[in-house]
Parts: sequence; C-alpha cells; structure tokens
Amino acid sequence: MREVIQISTDKHNGLYDITEQVRSIVKKSKIRDGIATVYIQGATAAIMIQENWDQSVQTDVINLLKKLIPAGVWEHDHQDGNADAHLKAGIVGPSETIPVLEGDLGLSTWQNIFVCEFDGPRGQRNIVVTIIGSN
Repeated sequence: MREVIQISTDKHNGLYDITEQVRSIVKKSKIRDGIATVYIQGATAAIMIQENWDQSVQTDVINLLKKLIPAGVWEHDHQDGNADAHLKAGIVGPSETIPVLEGDLGLSTWQNIFVCEFDGPRGQRNIVVTIIGSN
C-alpha cells in the first residue's frame, strides 16, 4: 500500500511531526507485520526519527545543523541561495524505514517521525508512505 501525506511548513528550518498520519496509514493498510517506509520528495527536506517528548531536542537538531552547515558560504549559493538546505537534507537523508509490529509502528515510547524542513516555508511538501508486509 502507498499513500502520500501533504503538509505545509511555516519556518525556514523546522521539524514537523507526522507520526500520527503515518500511523493512520499503517492501520488502514491492515498489515500486521512488515515495514513502513517514509520518503520525502524534494532535495531540501529530510525525514528523521527523533525524540518526541521535549521540543528542545528538535530545536537542538536545527541549531546543530545550522552551526555545522552555515548559510551563504557554498558554491551553490550563487545559483539560488539554498546550498545549506541541500547539504542538510543530504546528511539527514530523505527516508526512514520503521518496522510494523502487530499492526502498529514499531517506534519506542520517545520516538516520532519528523519532516525536517530546511528551505521553507513551503506551501506543500509531499511525503510518500509505503507499507509492505503480511496481514
């Protein structure tokens, strides 16, 4: 089964929790055991599994990436000014694979699935969720 989640983002850099949307797709699939792949389309955003309890962790992720990959100092900035977004997205990566266990996401208590926006705000980001497994 495959579905596309669409979200909009309101920050230039930010993490957006999509766990419940993915969980809903898993439940709808009726797959009991398998995998869920979450993939974002676009070269300036990423998918990350991260702690869900404390917003400071998400803020720390963004601040770390800003320190490691500053804006405005890369060759690609001469084309469209978003080289840092491409580099951040490349390091974090466009997808995560989560086990489906007994019909639910196999995340731990403190894990959620986040879209990492590095070139926002965006009116629409498309996230492809693919569920593979057995009933």
